[in-house]
Amino acid sequence: MTTPALPSTARIGLSRGALELKGYFRETSAVVFTLAMPVILMLIFGSIFKGEVGHTGVDFRQYFAAGIIASGIMSTTFVSLGVSIAQERDDGTLKRLYGTPMPKAAYFIGKTISALVLSLLETLLLFVLGNVLFGLKPPSTPERWLTFAWVFVAGVAVCTLLGIAISSVPRSGRGAAAVLNLPYLVLQFISGVYFTFGDLPSGVRQVGAIFPLKWMCQGLRSALLPDTLLAAEPAHAWEHGRTGLVLAAWGVAGLALCMTTFRWKRRRDG
Repeated sequence: MTTPALPSTARIGLSRGALELKGYFRETSAVVFTLAMPVILMLIFGSIFKGEVGHTGVDFRQYFAAGIIASGIMSTTFVSLGVSIAQERDDGTLKRLYGTPMPKAAYFIGKTISALVLSLLETLLLFVLGNVLFGLKPPSTPERWLTFAWVFVAGVAVCTLLGIAISSVPRSGRGAAAVLNLPYLVLQFISGVYFTFGDLPSGVRQVGAIFPLKWMCQGLRSALLPDTLLAAEPAHAWEHGRTGLVLAAWGVAGLALCMTTFRWKRRRDG
């Protein structure tokens, strides 16, 4: 009798991705805090802050909307993945999956698919709101569309890897949200999301420039906003090359951390 061939890792990963998305949308609280929170922040801050960014002719609400889109990507990847994996480790889900014949890579493929789909939904939702409420326009040229695409993909990839890596930091699933939301909130304030990056103190800018969110914000601004905004950028340039290098470096670091620190069991399980 011929033994039936097992499904490929990719096929299992796709099935895991569909399962992840189905489980996510069944959790109302997860949907609210991951997808709805950036939308709420856009509505609140967009109604408070008005005026022009310097003398660039760019409405601050458009500047802010581009930053919120980058922040939304980080929310659906770094925060959401880190919390969900920590909870699955704490309740024994990861330990049970580890004991099954499922290829370990299929689990991460499923998580990545889920993060990518949610990031696409979040980005689309925020862009539509930004367009309707603040006049945020889509990229005006093929080159700007290309910039938008590679910054989006790179941002999702980097934040997904960092979310998987940081999932090993919380001591329990219950404390995961607090542990991951703290750096996420701090990075929003120092990366040019809520304030014009060039108006931040020099020391704050230097710290913010270490982390990927600042470069994701800047990359999306370069795709969505006019070049007159360059007058308000500290370097007076979009720095696409540096953006790519910083995101690539964080991607490599995130992958290394995933490979060296990821745990399938709780600390107390040995």
